[in-house]
Amino acid sequence: QVHLQESGPGLVAPSQTLSLTCTVSGGSITTNWYYWGWFRQPPGKGLEWMGAVPFAGMIYYNPSLESRTSIVRDTSKNQFTLQLNSVTPEDTAVYFCARSADASGSYTAYDIWGRGTQVTVSS
Repeated sequence: QVHLQESGPGLVAPSQTLSLTCTVSGGSITTNWYYWGWFRQPPGKGLEWMGAVPFAGMIYYNPSLESRTSIVRDTSKNQFTLQLNSVTPEDTAVYFCARSADASGSYTAYDIWGRGTQVTVSS
């Protein structure tokens, strides 16, 4: 049974870099045809897809966030990380990692989710 767990600081100062890790257990992130994505949900708003790293090959990003976002795959630790640069209070949200069987940015394509982690951007 595959489980995903987000981890990282809950408070980030404005202009700094938000960094989160998703640890996958019960399965490998290199298993063919799976994509491992990041979403976020700001207070009172819907889910926003940030990007996804596939089992192999190129990484996909939401064009609206691409200039500030980096997703990295660490196969030795079975983890993937999210970095969001130059954060502002508008980046305050619950951040989720999830698994999908395709490269779609739609949350309906993702079948296994972490519980989410609250990140607040504030000085």
